[in-house]
Amino acid sequence: VLEDRIPFLMASVKDLQHFVPSTKDLKMKTVVNKVVNEMSSASGLSCDVDPTLINALRQQKSERRENEYEVACLLMVFVAVAIPKLARQDSSVYKAALEGNVNNCHCLALAVNQLAGALFSIHGPGDVHDRLQEFLALASSSLLRLGQENDKEAVKNRESVYILLDKIVTESPFLTMDLLESCFPYALLRNAYHSVYKASAADV
Repeated sequence: VLEDRIPFLMASVKDLQHFVPSTKDLKMKTVVNKVVNEMSSASGLSCDVDPTLINALRQQKSERRENEYEVACLLMVFVAVAIPKLARQDSSVYKAALEGNVNNCHCLALAVNQLAGALFSIHGPGDVHDRLQEFLALASSSLLRLGQENDKEAVKNRESVYILLDKIVTESPFLTMDLLESCFPYALLRNAYHSVYKASAADV
């Protein structure tokens, strides 16, 4: 509707969203991105970081605000090293027909990216890319250890969790497939997709 009513204004908003003025000052860059994201969201456009989530997190009161950046970093570390635990659960199996996991753990892909973007936009110096790269390296390392696991219960849905890592990257505005391939072998992802689609076909 807005594009029909005010096409010139919407075109200007889209241009601003795609060509955000660059600056070396991280704090200024964070402020500029915040303003552009809020304007884009108000116009009905999708944003890399959800302004509504940022505002909701800002309203959370904390007694020690100086530690919030460290807590956000530790939260990402916790999630990264906990992802392999999903391989133990029967409900973590990936269903090709649903294009998702039975227990909805595929939703973690969106949650990780949105939470990281919001938390590090608020508490950090605008280093979302760096923190998510660290997350990807930790998660990849944790998942690669599953290949050395002798307990069959611990790895029964390993391929489904490998696919979750791929989803985290493909749904991220901050990560790229090149980064993923630098810390996680593409052959494992290809074999994981082949395995789950073959299993799904056998279930039909």
